[in-house]
Amino acid sequence: MSEPSKVIHIRNVGHEIAESDLLQLLQPFGVVSKIVMLRAKNQMEDIHASVSALQYYTSVQPSIRGRNVYMQFSSHQELTTDQSSHGRNSDQESEPNRILLVTIHHMIYPITVEVLHQVFKAYGFVEKIVTFQKSAGFQALIQFHSRQEAVEAFGSLHGRNIYDGCCQLDIQYSNLSELQVHYNNDRSRDFTNPSLPTEQRPRASQQAYPDPANLYAFQQAGASYAQMGRAAMIAAAFGGTLPHGVTGTNERCTLIVSNLNNDKIDEDKLFNLFSLYGNIVRIKVLRNKPDHALVEMADGLQAELAVHYLKLEVNYSKYPNITPAPDAHDYLNSSLNRFNSNMVKNYRHCCSPTKMIHISALPQEISEEAILNHLSEHGTVVNTKLFEVNGKRQALVLFETEEAATEALVSKHASTLEGNTIRISFSQMQSI
Repeated sequence: MSEPSKVIHIRNVGHEIAESDLLQLLQPFGVVSKIVMLRAKNQMEDIHASVSALQYYTSVQPSIRGRNVYMQFSSHQELTTDQSSHGRNSDQESEPNRILLVTIHHMIYPITVEVLHQVFKAYGFVEKIVTFQKSAGFQALIQFHSRQEAVEAFGSLHGRNIYDGCCQLDIQYSNLSELQVHYNNDRSRDFTNPSLPTEQRPRASQQAYPDPANLYAFQQAGASYAQMGRAAMIAAAFGGTLPHGVTGTNERCTLIVSNLNNDKIDEDKLFNLFSLYGNIVRIKVLRNKPDHALVEMADGLQAELAVHYLKLEVNYSKYPNITPAPDAHDYLNSSLNRFNSNMVKNYRHCCSPTKMIHISALPQEISEEAILNHLSEHGTVVNTKLFEVNGKRQALVLFETEEAATEALVSKHASTLEGNTIRISFSQMQSI
């Protein structure tokens, strides 16, 4: 063991490890007065705490987030935060400021202005965002309306992951006083001035931010750039992160559904249900196993959402796709596929089956009685509500059970009611 020092040097600190993790490891032995994430050195308040910590961790292997770390006394007796010695912001530059400098570590999924806005807007009004690529990795400057909002965001988000297990936020205070944004596009945004042009490629005489295609180098093996882009878009629709358990990297598009009631189910009903989570290519009910069906979705991400949300016996099939055949129903070019337009909106409304259904594209003069007559054969209706959004008639219908609501959806989505082809989806509302 080296000469005792208040400064402990810790090796093998990965980007997924935050300052808060190191504090948890060392605070039982005494006050930690400073941490400098070189990856990483930490200073205890007094030398007795430092000695106690190293004596303990000589016999116990310290581990953070499943990663073994290694400690020793540093040759330094004190830690400084001088920029010249550590390559970090100086004390003056670290003063709280309304502009944050954010570095994204372990960036498997692409990070867009929209994703960053979804993450940071929970802590206050985000005025401007500028993204760029530096040697440290993908970075962003995020300007809040007030310093206090930025302080709250820093305290809550530093060291956190945007997505499960990746895209870690490393946050510092910037020394800038105001961000200059010239374009509202996928690299920069001024939320106080929506009238800015969206020019993507400035002239050579103007300073240009790097092309975003160069930013997304960190992709999981076998996952395409287009797929990662969709994952980021869906994450934004869900509020900044993919649903827990959804990886966004699945490439298997064909699902096998089993234990179906073959007296009640057919390809069109399966289409009505699975199309809630993505576009459908083909569906085939198996002739030798009529309680089984194959469902081919447009991409692996949409198939993963269906597996995640549906309470059926549904798994990935060993077949990569469904071969066109007379007994395979083709929906590739169907106008009823929900994700042909308003894609982000449809992702936002993805959820497991509920007791409540939402009906749109209703006739303007429709009555609640007509809706009840159209749906009541599928189960007991507890309540209904008619309303208008942007002049378009819509309705909520609450059934007594999820089963009844699901039966109404699969049977009556895309059915005709008083001359209109209605659209039905599950609602996440709990009551009317």
